[in-house]
Amino acid sequence: MKIKDTTKGYLWVLVAVLAVSNVYIFSKAALNQISIIQFGFYWFGFGLMWNIIISNNKIGVSKIQALDKKVKILYFLIGLFEIVSTTAFFYAIMTIENPSVTSFLGNLTPIFVTILGIIILKEKFNFIELIGAILTLFGAFVISYKGSDSLDKVFISGSEFILISSFISSIVTIFVKKNISKFTPALLSLNRILFIFSFAIIMMLVTGSDFRIPQKAFYATFFGSLLGPFLTAYAGYNALKYIDASKRSILSSSRSLFVLFGAYIYFGNLPKEYQIFGGIFTIIGVILISFGKIILKSRTKNINN
Repeated sequence: MKIKDTTKGYLWVLVAVLAVSNVYIFSKAALNQISIIQFGFYWFGFGLMWNIIISNNKIGVSKIQALDKKVKILYFLIGLFEIVSTTAFFYAIMTIENPSVTSFLGNLTPIFVTILGIIILKEKFNFIELIGAILTLFGAFVISYKGSDSLDKVFISGSEFILISSFISSIVTIFVKKNISKFTPALLSLNRILFIFSFAIIMMLVTGSDFRIPQKAFYATFFGSLLGPFLTAYAGYNALKYIDASKRSILSSSRSLFVLFGAYIYFGNLPKEYQIFGGIFTIIGVILISFGKIILKSRTKNINN
């Protein structure tokens, strides 16, 4: 039986959600024991290994060489953006106590994607998306707010890193969306890993970091890297081939709930009640933003017909 394209898209999103949910858990477990530089070296080193083993029949030097100059430049720019976005993301994971809080704050990404989509892709914006953006921002504020009188201590430590990561990640999403026909999921995944792993090697040598790490951190990076550097990126890019980014965002918003459950099972703790409350608002906000895009696209299609 032939599977419909939309069904394929939903299945790829489910794979990506389950994979990225566990990324938060495994990476937090490793970063509790080793530096972010050591983490980057092992996490993306193993990630490169998984790509070579699993996708070797799909990626070859000839395919890379066959890319025209403009596409190679786009891959290069995306690689640089990925270094900044990913480094900031794992700094947030390392700094923020509970990974589910990081996941909730990561729901800011659709807001940036929407804003950049309006500016760069000339996409339209409707009232439902506006309400979704307001709810997401409100939820993020509730999660991050510490209530301090000092301006530099108003928000929890690490929230600035997830903000940077979300913004840069949204730029990459728009890049890929605008040039989706020029990219392949396998090459995008490999490109991301090669750039970040190369950066990690340089930082290991420059800082003189120890290549020896605790056994538990080794296992966490080994298994987590299969989910993160390879499976999450590969599944996410494949989903974009079959369904709209807005539909992917709706399903992806459930990630935070999986992380919340996983963090409780693995670390035995939960975010504060107000942070869970704020997190629920961010999820509702993301769903409304994505739902608004679907309605807008449906109306546009009906008008054109």
